[in-house]
Amino acid sequence: MSAFFTLHRDLPREGPGEAADVAWATALAKTPSNAAIADLACGPGADIAALLAAAPEGHVTGIDKQQHFVDAVNARFGDDPRVTAKQGDMAQPDGQFDLIWCAGALYILGLQKGLRGWRKSLCPGGAIAFSQPCYFTSNPSEAAVAFWGGDEVLGQPALATQIGLAGYALLGTRRLSGAAWEAYYQPQDARIDQLWPDADDALRHVLTEAREEAKQWRAVWAETGYLLCVVRPI
Repeated sequence: MSAFFTLHRDLPREGPGEAADVAWATALAKTPSNAAIADLACGPGADIAALLAAAPEGHVTGIDKQQHFVDAVNARFGDDPRVTAKQGDMAQPDGQFDLIWCAGALYILGLQKGLRGWRKSLCPGGAIAFSQPCYFTSNPSEAAVAFWGGDEVLGQPALATQIGLAGYALLGTRRLSGAAWEAYYQPQDARIDQLWPDADDALRHVLTEAREEAKQWRAVWAETGYLLCVVRPI
């Protein structure tokens, strides 16, 4: 097992988020109770319970490129017929969905490319909810810029413009809370403390980077983070 998965195995989340984010997004999107939902880059399935709460008569298909995370979803939800987990490419989800949910991964595809590619996978009236790196100030500090490691990050006005250019209407936005971020970082911090005494050099490198990332975010949270966006094709 790689050093990365030694750290991340069995963590409850692979990115910031909380059930309240899912509840807000599904309410805004008017997701029906029998919705077909795709959870793209689902990780270990941290948001699936909240998605099922929003659509108790529906079905959630979790897709992730890592079989490790697919196995984790199956271990957690394998007895629930409302959940299917499979290994696959989030850029090309199979099926038609009332809601596509993507927590913190759309930027990997590229905002416009991802939204345009997913359009064909939406049912009529369907919506997409995704969290995207965002600056909350027009003049982010060097530390806030450095947090994203060179990735292109937009402010809220520019992000709204890009969504429109992709052919979508922006229904609303919600900034992920500090609690949502700590739901990711605090279990990871505990795992780092657990692994550190017996870690080899490769693992200590991964642990150090993860600890530094959390420290950096806690220093710049007022300037940057994830913006949860709900959009619908025009």
